[in-house]
Amino acid sequence: MYISYYYLRNLFLTLFIFIYSIEAVAESMPIIPKADYILVIKSERKLILYSQDTVIKEFDISLGLAPKGAKIREGDFRTPEGRYYIESKNPDSNYFLSLKISYPNEKEASFAIKNGYSPGGLIMIHGQPNNSEFIENEVKNWDWTDGCIAVSNSDMRYIWESVNEFIPIEIRP
Repeated sequence: MYISYYYLRNLFLTLFIFIYSIEAVAESMPIIPKADYILVIKSERKLILYSQDTVIKEFDISLGLAPKGAKIREGDFRTPEGRYYIESKNPDSNYFLSLKISYPNEKEASFAIKNGYSPGGLIMIHGQPNNSEFIENEVKNWDWTDGCIAVSNSDMRYIWESVNEFIPIEIRP
């Protein structure tokens, strides 16, 4: 079997172009750093990702319909305040990706039960509702959730890639 010079030249040229293009694509893809702490400042409508006490990135957020004050009971439309952790990640929620926050903690649940009501739950960081008519950044213009922390879908994609389960989140007034 005879392999021609032109065949070998074209084969090597094709391999060179292929390897070079893979390298160029890899270099152009941003590496999203992993967060080890999330801070939410409700009064500023900000979610801040940290890694080793250094800010990775800040995001504009929307809160519950009643944004002032800590969540006390189910249906009060407030976003909780306190220290929690990311309990789970849900790629199949009713919103574009979601991170479940470990609300209520033991103290909050006990207080609610003593007072005869449910503390609520299912507090998430999430993107826009799936199949919605919202424009990408429109959701940042007002507080519209039942108590969750909402961001744009592009911001949620970044947060999703940066955050692992069980990292702490602090929600301040």
